[in-house]
Amino acid sequence: MLILLPPSETKREGGIAGSRLEADALSFPTLGEAREAALAALERLAGDIDASMKALTLGPRQGHEAERNRRIRSAELLPAIDRYDGVLYDALDASTLPDDARAFAHRHVAIASALFGLTRALDAIPAYRLSADSRLPGVALKKLWAPVISEAIAQEPGVVLDLRSEAYAALGPVPARPDAAFVRVVADEGGRRRALNHFNKAGKGRLTRALVLAGIDHPDLDALVAWAAGEGIRLEPGAPGELDLVV
Repeated sequence: MLILLPPSETKREGGIAGSRLEADALSFPTLGEAREAALAALERLAGDIDASMKALTLGPRQGHEAERNRRIRSAELLPAIDRYDGVLYDALDASTLPDDARAFAHRHVAIASALFGLTRALDAIPAYRLSADSRLPGVALKKLWAPVISEAIAQEPGVVLDLRSEAYAALGPVPARPDAAFVRVVADEGGRRRALNHFNKAGKGRLTRALVLAGIDHPDLDALVAWAAGEGIRLEPGAPGELDLVV
């Protein structure tokens, strides 16, 4: 089973003393060439703060975000699941997971990003700023990532549960197959379902936490849905190729 998560715009500061980025040590080694292209383009952009602010759509008080990219190779590292911040990751609350759940997460959770493509939960990364809709000089992110991420996902056996936002799903679409589903978070309003925006992130974080705490490698989507029902989680068939997480 592979659980695909989006990244977050915000990142936690700091890291493990003395650690530095080792791109070759990250999971999904087939993404290495594309990672290096994205990293090199981001470093070139980081040399011009004004251009960085524009390309990364940063406001006047977000100059520190652009500055992070200047230190991308020398900044200290944290596991990806701890680096990302925000609503989804607050709900996941990875720092409170027991060791066996964190180990399960490393095997079964992959975080998509515009800079690294896919990383597993415990892969060590620096803080950075680059979004799916950012513009890198000489690099079209969708063209760079879509073929290689899709191929990496295709090599993963078993269930693929896609909890990414649509923007990050577009950077590496999941190949169509019966054991893969895009999860849409919805509210049930008297029998009519309405898609949620901001609040969908907390739902995805809580679902991921429940999955890694349970530690079950579900063999198919039917087994996953049945488990969710037993846990009081409304994960139900939606549109073709989708599951609705009703919150």
